[in-house]
Amino acid sequence: MSFSMKTKNELARIIPEDRCCQLAELSALIRMSGTIQLMGYEKVNVKIVTENAAIARKIFTLLKKCFGIHTELRVRRNKLLKKNNHYVIIISGNVGANDILEELGILKIDNGQFSIDYNVPSELINNKCCKRSYLRGAFLGAGSVSDPEKTYHLEFVTSSEEHSEGLKALINTFELGAKIVQRKNSYVVYLKEGDKIVDLLNIIGAHLALLKLENIRIVKQVRNNVNRIVNCETANLSKIVNASLRQIENIEYIQKTVGFKVLPDNLREIAELRLNYKEASLKELGQMLNPPVGKSGVNHRLRKIEKIAEKIKSQ
Repeated sequence: MSFSMKTKNELARIIPEDRCCQLAELSALIRMSGTIQLMGYEKVNVKIVTENAAIARKIFTLLKKCFGIHTELRVRRNKLLKKNNHYVIIISGNVGANDILEELGILKIDNGQFSIDYNVPSELINNKCCKRSYLRGAFLGAGSVSDPEKTYHLEFVTSSEEHSEGLKALINTFELGAKIVQRKNSYVVYLKEGDKIVDLLNIIGAHLALLKLENIRIVKQVRNNVNRIVNCETANLSKIVNASLRQIENIEYIQKTVGFKVLPDNLREIAELRLNYKEASLKELGQMLNPPVGKSGVNHRLRKIEKIAEKIKSQ
C-alpha cells in the first residue's frame, strides 16, 4: 500500500464532531470527486466516485449525520484491467440532492436556474476547525502525497481554476506557501518542501503519516550529513596526500641535483624527516624536531624548500 493510500485511510477514520466541520469536509469531498447530473425539471443527481472503500464509508456516514439520508452505494469491478474497485455513491433528487448541494455551497438555484459555484464556500470555513476539515476533505477527494523515501511532494488536483485559487488561498492562511501549476485540463495546488508537507499533514489530522514522514526525514538528514562529512574528509585527505607527494618530489629533486648542502640546517632537518616519514602529518613532523615546531612552522619550511626546488628547475 502506498504512503498516500495509508494517509487517506488514516484521514478516512476521522469523523468531525461538529456539524459545521462535517459540512465543510463533505463540501470539499463532493466538489473534488463528485459530478452533477441533470435529471429533469429542477432536479439533479450527485455521483461521487472513489477507489477507497474507507472514503466511501466516510462519505456515507457524513451524509447520514448531516442530512439524515441513506444513499445508494454501488461497486464497480474491473477484472479485465485488474484495477481497484470503484465505489460509487449516488445522491438522487428524491432525497434532496438540490438542497444538499445548495447547503454545501456547490449549487446555486435561482428561479429554477442552476449554476455551480466553483469557489471555496466562505460561509462554511469561518472557523479554523472548519478550514482544517475542508482541506482534509479536499485531500481525500483528489489529493496525494509522494513516498517521502523518494521525494517530497503533496498535491490537490481540481478541474476548476477558481477552486484551485481558493484552495491555494485557504492553504496559505496557514502560511504554507502553496503554489498552482496547470497540468493538461487540471489545476494542481502543490507543496514541495518537507517541513511544509509535515505542517499540512498536521493541520488535516494525519498524525501517523506525519510521524512516519518525520522519521524518514531524520534518517535522510543523518545520511546526508554523514555523506557530507565523509566527502569532506576524503577531500581533505586527498589534499594532504597530494601535498605530501609534491613535497617529497621537491626534496628528492634537490637531493639528486645539488644535494642537501644548499639547504640551511632547519630546512635540511625537515627535508630528511619528510623523506624518512612519508606518511606523517605536518603536526607529527613538527613534534619530531628539536625543539618541536608547530604545524604552521613545518608548512612554512616545506614551502621554502618548494621555492628552492622551483628555482633550481628554472636554471
